[in-house]
Amino acid sequence: MQARETTPSYRGTLHRNTRELLEWHARAPRETALEPDLPIVDAHHHLYGGAGDAHHYRFEDLEQDLGGGHKVLATVYVEAYEPGWRTDGPPALRPVGEVERIIKLTRTPTHHGCQVAAGIVAHADLTLGAAVAEVLAAHEAAGEGRLRGIRHVTPYEGGAVGRYVKGSPREHLLMVPAFREGMAQLARFGLSFDAWVYHPQLHGLCDFAAAFPDTPIVINHVGGLIGVEEDGYRADRAAHLAQWRGHLRRLAQLPNVSIKIGGLGMPVFGFGFEHADGPAASDVLARAWAPLIDTCIEAFGTQRCMFEANFPVDKQSCGYTALWNAFKVASRALSADERGDLFWRTACRVYRLPDVAERAAGA
Repeated sequence: MQARETTPSYRGTLHRNTRELLEWHARAPRETALEPDLPIVDAHHHLYGGAGDAHHYRFEDLEQDLGGGHKVLATVYVEAYEPGWRTDGPPALRPVGEVERIIKLTRTPTHHGCQVAAGIVAHADLTLGAAVAEVLAAHEAAGEGRLRGIRHVTPYEGGAVGRYVKGSPREHLLMVPAFREGMAQLARFGLSFDAWVYHPQLHGLCDFAAAFPDTPIVINHVGGLIGVEEDGYRADRAAHLAQWRGHLRRLAQLPNVSIKIGGLGMPVFGFGFEHADGPAASDVLARAWAPLIDTCIEAFGTQRCMFEANFPVDKQSCGYTALWNAFKVASRALSADERGDLFWRTACRVYRLPDVAERAAGA
């Protein structure tokens, strides 16, 4: 379904609560999964909350989405919304509870055969500096061999968009000496860094990534291109697109940087699908998203790009089956090897999932 021409004001990433979201999704016709034998590693999703919470996405909710017919062999779990954080003890160690929780939830594959959280990206407060090593060691022990990286969210925007960012990350956090001292600890543990920023911050991410050439850095959500009406982002769309493209090309010159293609269902991108009468169909998504997908691939090449669902956040625009259908439609002009990079090979390499890669290659 098309978004309405007049788009109401932006009100954050979680435009609808979970109850409203499920009712909204019930209005859409069910899509059939395209190319159901194409292996997929979902490089980014979350699990949080319970049925009594206004916003939640439980293991059983993910299982239901996985039942749409796509061949999702494994996923990478990424921290968000503090589920399972410890409620006592040293504050720095409280995020370890999230890793403990996700390990407990995902000890066995789903009944669809998907290995959920084959790789885990946890939160650690990098502003602790060198002291964050204790947190990383605790995450490593809790992760039972599945810890792959750290994310300390840093999206800063000084206007209407920034008001909705949980925790209000400080401006120029990537430049803070203590943050960089903490970042330096990741290489000791063989961990990557997931970078979630908005596109005006990408110039700072270039400097940051160059300072840590031995640490793999994964840009989340195509670099966070803001496209909402507020603060002139939509009115100056061409200028912001040019800025975003230029920064991505600079980042692509750094061999330790890769990028996740996804997150495009978040309202901040300005496509407006959340304002439609029902979730968008895959053909509509593919047409809207293709220019951004193509830009990422042109800059980084398929060997450093990976598709991500970013569920349930992208559920504000579309269903899980439609999302992966859109990625399949948008990538049809590529070779089989290039598509393999996007759908599973890059994620397996970056997050070090050799067993999953072996399964996908043999699928």
